[in-house]
Amino acid sequence: MITIKDKDFELFIHHEQIEESISRIAEQMNRELEGKNPLFLTVLNGAFMFASELMKRVTVSSEITFVRLASYDGMSTTEQVKEVLGLNESIKGRTVIIVEDIVDTGNTMISLLKQLKVEEPKEVKIATLLFKPAALKHADLHLDYVALRIPSDFIVGYGLDYDGYGRNLRDIYKLKE
Repeated sequence: MITIKDKDFELFIHHEQIEESISRIAEQMNRELEGKNPLFLTVLNGAFMFASELMKRVTVSSEITFVRLASYDGMSTTEQVKEVLGLNESIKGRTVIIVEDIVDTGNTMISLLKQLKVEEPKEVKIATLLFKPAALKHADLHLDYVALRIPSDFIVGYGLDYDGYGRNLRDIYKLKE
């Protein structure tokens, strides 16, 4: 068990399981993205660890860039998405892979997809480290690469935070009940 600020968390997913899951989706990407010169669009801050490990395993010619969006306030997900840092690269005619730490309600992803569509990419695929199927509010949202499916617990670690803390943990922890 660990304590972050005023909350106790218990070990949920060991880093070895996380890394095995990332390897699995990287192998899938290497097969599917060959010759497409994809642009990996990493959503900060949460996806930085996932993106780092993923890019070590992706062998196809590609580029990586970063955007910053926010849909969390403390421990609760919000309906409003705030763009902080935008996309500077042209994505017109490109294959874009959104790299996200977690998809729960899908609000952040739907907002980002709408913004990207205006830029006329050839195709947009979504890669997420974690997916909470029970929390999804957008049935039409297609996730192309999902490392791990999890229940709707509040989690921290491996890039995910609680009020800014815990991102550096190499394992994933869930809120202790």
